[in-house]
Amino acid sequence: MAAAAAPLLSGQRSPVQPRLSGVDAQVSQGFTLQQPQAKVSVAVGKTLTLNCIASGNAGPGPVKWLKGWGSGNKTIYDPNIKDPSSRVTVAVPESDTDFTIRIRNFQPDDVGTYYCVKFVKDSTGVDEVFMRGDGTEVSVQAKPSPPLVSGPEQRVRLEQSVPFTCTTGGFFPEKIEVKWFKNSNSMGARPPQVTVGRMKTYNMSSTVMVTLEKDDVRSQLICEVTHPTLPAPLRGSFQLSRVLRVPPSVEMRAEPSPAEVNKTVTFTCLVKEFYPAQVSVSWLENGIEIEGQNISRPLELPRGLFELRSWVEVQATEEKNGSTINCTVVHDAQAPVNYSTVLWISNPTLGGLSNEFQMNKDDMLIYIVVGVVCTVLALLVAAILYLIRTKQIKGKSSPSARLHEPEKSSEATTQESDPNNLTYADLNFDKERKSIQRMVEMSQQSEYACIQSNQAPNGDENLTYADLDMVHLSKAPKRPAPRPEEAGSEYASVQITRK
Repeated sequence: MAAAAAPLLSGQRSPVQPRLSGVDAQVSQGFTLQQPQAKVSVAVGKTLTLNCIASGNAGPGPVKWLKGWGSGNKTIYDPNIKDPSSRVTVAVPESDTDFTIRIRNFQPDDVGTYYCVKFVKDSTGVDEVFMRGDGTEVSVQAKPSPPLVSGPEQRVRLEQSVPFTCTTGGFFPEKIEVKWFKNSNSMGARPPQVTVGRMKTYNMSSTVMVTLEKDDVRSQLICEVTHPTLPAPLRGSFQLSRVLRVPPSVEMRAEPSPAEVNKTVTFTCLVKEFYPAQVSVSWLENGIEIEGQNISRPLELPRGLFELRSWVEVQATEEKNGSTINCTVVHDAQAPVNYSTVLWISNPTLGGLSNEFQMNKDDMLIYIVVGVVCTVLALLVAAILYLIRTKQIKGKSSPSARLHEPEKSSEATTQESDPNNLTYADLNFDKERKSIQRMVEMSQQSEYACIQSNQAPNGDENLTYADLDMVHLSKAPKRPAPRPEEAGSEYASVQITRK
């Protein structure tokens, strides 16, 4: 890697100040120096080849390679210096015309312009620049490292929004693109943050927020990186099951319920749709631990969630009626959650059950139907009796007649002293209309009234009533009632003497 790269040539500066200028190949006494590569790019870590060809004779002196020109130049190859740690070697050793070099494990720090330079010795034996090539500008291309996706350090519950980060580094040039996917669905994310590393390469970080759902057990996040140095995008992934926690739903059953005395009742605790698979179940009867039975391990469902069934058997004695059975579930080292139900026992000595389950639904329906029918029949009988009684009352009250004293008038006042002034009342009983004779025969001061019908009444249904108002009748002694004229008369005449 770049950090482990050896120096090109001890990092020494050129002690010779250049005296030549220009960019073209220079000619002196038939000598030429050509550097054909104007620009070249190399991938980080690869070997860079720089070409330099000389021709003609320029006198004694070496051909060196310099990085940069001017006061800041740096010698990277000198044939007079043997450095085993150097990464620079000549392509054709001992050649007088081919001065091509190779730089292995090229790093971003090696980026610059390289010159092939011919030196000659002056009269004092010091190397002086005689000629240089046009220079080769070297750039580097570094591929980004495989993307690494990281998430929360601990598991999170459903419906929580948590950040996930994608990182890559060591790339060059700076331009890079990042895309996020959840399974095959594209996701929105913030723009990536690009920073410069120590070796003049770049690092990238991108973050996306994800809300976890129950179906994410088999889902994965994908970070896709695109860079000019890559023939195809790089991808990093993260399985959401690594941080997802789905708490279980619990269902408790008691079979049978209610139970007969001394029968066995099976209590089942069904722990459904949870993740991860770590779960434990314990049982309590009225707060006292009892031993239950579990399936050997949780069963994995098609969606990736798990299910576990645990049960315990309890003897249904009368003393245990109303006992509370608890199922305690501990999932993934979380706080325990309790679920409970009650043991109900039927009591045959009481003719039924000992609680609100004494009567099942079918028996209750039968009793309700019977009660409704009986109520309807009772109302019907009461209505019939009421109609019969009403008819009897009407029969007793008809026919009837009332006898009232007429109002006094001026004419009546003048006749009051007449002893022969009588008041008659005819009572018609609405039976067969027959001509009858009057049967009442009274003296002038009689207050006796006789009513005779065709026959004596034999029962309540044959009674005939007459209401006689005799407020102003005199207090004369009663006379014997006259005998009826003939049997079978339905007509009665009443004669009243006024005071």
